[in-house]
Amino acid sequence: MSDNQELDVREGGCLCGGVRYRLDGPLPDVTTCHCNQCRKTSGHYVAMTSIPKDRLTFLSDETLTWFPSSDFAERGFCNRCGGNLFYHRLGHDSYAITAGTMDGKTGLKTVRNIFVEDKGDYYDLPDV
Repeated sequence: MSDNQELDVREGGCLCGGVRYRLDGPLPDVTTCHCNQCRKTSGHYVAMTSIPKDRLTFLSDETLTWFPSSDFAERGFCNRCGGNLFYHRLGHDSYAITAGTMDGKTGLKTVRNIFVEDKGDYYDLPDV
């Protein structure tokens, strides 16, 4: 975890506000995923943290849609503005949260890259 974990409650949501959420408690630092699915859903790579299901509260979910992206996972997005918000591995009690959808400063750092063999050829990876 980052040295800056004093933020116990964070809120976030999509661009249009149709999906709003609250995260209660500390979060692990950010992992970036370069897999083909993450690249297709975001247009680049994704940067995510995660939280147990019981610490994620939806303040508004009127436009939240879950897309079954594989036989083992689903992705949550806003069906109005297209915001890429969540990744959930079926059968697990945690959700990955797209870090860029959190309001304000997060206090988190990027600490890991995964699926780097699938990364696009148009960018270099930062050292983490």
